[in-house]
Amino acid sequence: MEGQSPIMLKEIEVTKSSLEGKINLFLRICALVLTLVAAAVIAADKQTTVVPIKLTDSLPPLNVPVTAKWHYLSAYVYFVVANVIACTYATLSFIIALANGHKSKLLVTLVTLLDAIMVALLFSGNGAALAIGVLAKKGNSHVRWNKVCHVFDKFCNQVAASCLISLLGSLVFILLVVLPALRLHRRRT
Repeated sequence: MEGQSPIMLKEIEVTKSSLEGKINLFLRICALVLTLVAAAVIAADKQTTVVPIKLTDSLPPLNVPVTAKWHYLSAYVYFVVANVIACTYATLSFIIALANGHKSKLLVTLVTLLDAIMVALLFSGNGAALAIGVLAKKGNSHVRWNKVCHVFDKFCNQVAASCLISLLGSLVFILLVVLPALRLHRRRT
C-alpha cells in the first residue's frame, strides 16, 4: 500500500466503509427477524393435554384437561419481553444506521454500547428460559418437581426452538459489538 496514491487509498477506504455499512444493516435486519420470530414462536405456544389424576387406588383416575402456556411461567414472560425489547431496539438501530451511517462517532459508540446491553439482555432471557426448560425436561427430585415434557412435548419443543432462535439473535448482536471493535483495532494498526 506504500506505492499507492492518496486518492486510491481514499477509494479503498470508502469501499471498505460501504461494505461495513451494508454488513451492519444486514446484521441488524437478522437481529430484528430472529428476535421477532423467537418472541412469536413462544407467544403462540400453547398445548392442552388430558392428564389422568389418581386420587386413591380404589377410585378410577380423573381425566383433567391441563393447559401449558408461556405466560404461566415468569421465566418465559421475561424471555418474551427480552426478545421484544431486542427486536424493538434492532428496528430503531436499523433506522439510525440507515440515517446516520458512520457519520456521528458519538452515535456509533452509543449504538455499540446498546448492542452490548442487548447481548446481556438476550443471554439472561435465554438462560432463564433454558433453566426452566431443563427442569421441565428432566425434573428435579430434590425439590420434588416432576418432568412435564413427556406430557407437553409440543410445548417443550416449541420453547426449545424459540430459545435456539433467540440464541442466534444473541450471536448476531455479539457480531454487531465485535465489528466496531475490529474496525477500531484496524485503524490503530
